[in-house]
Amino acid sequence: MTQFRGSHTVLATPFTAGGRAIDTSALRRLVDWQIESGSHGLIPLGSTGEFLSVSDDERTQIVETVVEAADGRVPVLIGTADEWTDKAVRYSIEAEAIGADGLMIISPYYSSPTEDELFEHFRRISDAVSIPIMVYNNPSTANVDLRPEFVARLGKLENVRYIKESSGDISRVREIHRISDRVSVFAGYHPFESLAAGAKGYVSVIGNFLPAESAAVCGLMDEGRSDEALNLYNRLIPLLNAIAGDKYVSATKCAMAAVDMPIGDPRPPRLALPDAEAATIQRMVKEFKAEVKVPEAMEAAD
Repeated sequence: MTQFRGSHTVLATPFTAGGRAIDTSALRRLVDWQIESGSHGLIPLGSTGEFLSVSDDERTQIVETVVEAADGRVPVLIGTADEWTDKAVRYSIEAEAIGADGLMIISPYYSSPTEDELFEHFRRISDAVSIPIMVYNNPSTANVDLRPEFVARLGKLENVRYIKESSGDISRVREIHRISDRVSVFAGYHPFESLAAGAKGYVSVIGNFLPAESAAVCGLMDEGRSDEALNLYNRLIPLLNAIAGDKYVSATKCAMAAVDMPIGDPRPPRLALPDAEAATIQRMVKEFKAEVKVPEAMEAAD
């Protein structure tokens, strides 16, 4: 089974003008740039990828485009979440058939299911596929919290092998690894602190516009060069804070334009950032790129 490690960019989705269609040319360009910049993996159709704002046909188009463009150079994990278990199963089967290396799946995000209901949800998905699953814990958006003891229970399922931990509680990295030898943690927030606590990687939003820098933090930590990783991470924090919050999709897309990777505006109900906010973020990105040199680091181990 593929072992995932390092910085995996949770890809924003490029749209044509007015959000009318998926911009597949821009998506292929984004995939190539990510890989050439050192990203260790790619995750389309996560929250940053506006997975709730695309049709089923567009979902298939995105999966096919990313898998084909990546061409086995890095792992591709597909976001296959849905509120209805049957649809999550169908999306997961399709992603594997197209060639995905893994799946990333947030809990059903409206119904606030019990742990037994959640276990059955993930059991049905796990039984339907043969590729690794990264469950995604984000209590603030899913309305349920996958606590370490329950994560260990999920780890007994054949294909649940990773968790994207976005509760904000760094101690969970240590605790999950203490009680489960089958589930590896990827950071959703606080990547340096999580990697220092034993996380295997980082599901990175900032990697959309700073892929080399995000990968370098992981690579440096993997090499034991924590002082250099911390120095780079500290320089990234203002940008991490700038794209955080309710406008993170719009802010990320705005920042991507500052590194010559424009991918259009988000789909409604999201709006593009107001001009003043957009100008501030783009200035911050350009100043960062002009001032910060990325330390050379080997790629994270396979």
